[in-house]
Order: sequence, then C-alpha cells, then structure tokens
Amino acid sequence: MNPKISSSSSAPGEPNQAFIKASAPPIPDALAQFDLLPDSANVRLPVVCALFASSAATIWRRVKKQSIPTPRKLSEAVTAWNVGELRKALRGESWK
Repeated sequence: MNPKISSSSSAPGEPNQAFIKASAPPIPDALAQFDLLPDSANVRLPVVCALFASSAATIWRRVKKQSIPTPRKLSEAVTAWNVGELRKALRGESWK
C-alpha cells in the first residue's frame, strides 16, 4: 500500500501541515458475509488473513505449526479453507 502524502496550503505565518491519505483495500464479499456462509463453504487466503489479523506468511506458518486448519487444494491454482473449521479455530475449539 502506497500512501499519498499531500500538503495543504496554509495562511502566511502558519506551518504547512502534511497528512497521509491511505486508501483501504476493498473488503472481500466472503469476509463481509462470513457469518452468513454455511460451514461447508470455502474461503481463500485474503479472507483467512483478515479473520486472523495476520499476513499471508504468518497464516502459512500457523498452518505448518497446525495452530489453524489446513487448507484444501480445490484445483492446481486454488487453495481454500473450510469455513466450519475456521469458525472452530476462531472459537478455540479443535477442528481436527
């Protein structure tokens, strides 16, 4: 994310004030509707990152340590997590 730095013009004798204007990435539909998804649904990595407030690298480290559920390979290019297992992990329950 590249924040844009803007400066506002101020009256003579007043210091220029700079502020950072950052645009937030859009919220994935699966995350916005997570509570409405059935337990059998699958979500991709950006949703899991948001749910656990972690980076992608941290999510993969946690998968390796088995502290969050293992994702499923839906196709050669698509990996997704089961919503029911993620809900159990978020509640601190065993999903295995």
